[in-house]
Amino acid sequence: MKEFWKNLTRKQIILMITAVLSLLAFLILTIASNGLSGGLDTQNMAGRWSEKGGVSQISCFFSRDSGVDENTIKGFEHALEAALLEASITSESPNANARLWADAYSASGKLVITGNSSQVEVNAIGVGGDFFLFHPLYLLNGSYFSGSDLMQDHIIIDEDIAWQLFGSNDVVGQQVTIGGVPHLIGGVIRRDSGRMNDNAGNGSSIAYVSFETMHKNLGEFAVINHYEIVMPNPVSKFALGIVKEKIGVAESEIEIVENTTRYQLLPLLEVLRNFGMRSMNGKAIIYPYWENIAKGYEDILALLLVFRFLFLLYPVILLVILLVVLVKHRTWHFRDVKAWAERKWEVIRIKGITKKQKKKAEPPEELDEEEPWL
Repeated sequence: MKEFWKNLTRKQIILMITAVLSLLAFLILTIASNGLSGGLDTQNMAGRWSEKGGVSQISCFFSRDSGVDENTIKGFEHALEAALLEASITSESPNANARLWADAYSASGKLVITGNSSQVEVNAIGVGGDFFLFHPLYLLNGSYFSGSDLMQDHIIIDEDIAWQLFGSNDVVGQQVTIGGVPHLIGGVIRRDSGRMNDNAGNGSSIAYVSFETMHKNLGEFAVINHYEIVMPNPVSKFALGIVKEKIGVAESEIEIVENTTRYQLLPLLEVLRNFGMRSMNGKAIIYPYWENIAKGYEDILALLLVFRFLFLLYPVILLVILLVVLVKHRTWHFRDVKAWAERKWEVIRIKGITKKQKKKAEPPEELDEEEPWL
């Protein structure tokens, strides 16, 4: 080993060190990429729904002219049940109430919320279904509500709204009015902050109400913009195919994303392929803040993929060059290697035959005289 290091030139040592550093950089970027891809709760509903896998999360984003309403969603749900039944996909859980799938829909708009002595106009999300399963917001106080609740007068506000209206964030159980209708504050959330959140549309006060409240206040302007579902995916693209086939919306009015696989290698390569055209959206779709953040993560992970490839390519190229040099300056021939392998194999074969012959030639073990014959 000492002779090996003594024979290395300074250039060779530098190349070896840079190759090791490059490989280390590749490993660090790979770990960072895996951490980023798993860091968005809105993209990891499938993992929370089933630890065993076999499920997929799909998101749909509709244009304002798509005409999607609650009847559209109900129609898709009925079609989905029929498709799962036809494919013989049933629940294997011992729990009789276990569900095969969960979904949520939402609409964006602005609402005026009135407190005891003041009012604020805020960005609002009108939700239906199990919205907060897909979006586990950070609750400071209180709890979520479900779109299936009989009482549709709950509201969740962020702490900025709470401070503006009541001077405190401990306001669960207090009442506000929206369009003259009293609503009960069910929870107070902490809104994520940072440059990406601000640019994605999550930089100002936000409230979450039922879709019914949104529709009552905005009327025809309360259009369902987003739909999400987690469902069985026994084979690749099964869930995606069901959604595309059964959703009932023209392709020009919808964008469908498979969240579960969007940060894997092939989708990220597709992001790189369309990198210069990603901002060219011809479908008049306005994405919610969580999808804007998810797209930002796609860009970051795609760039990290490029650097990972380059950092890995460098030591691989050096290794290939080293192998070529070793082969070029070899003092042996491939026929010698072949002959050596044949000799080794012959030795192993003969040893095996000898071992079998010796075993056959061994006399049988003597029986213990005290053991009775049967």
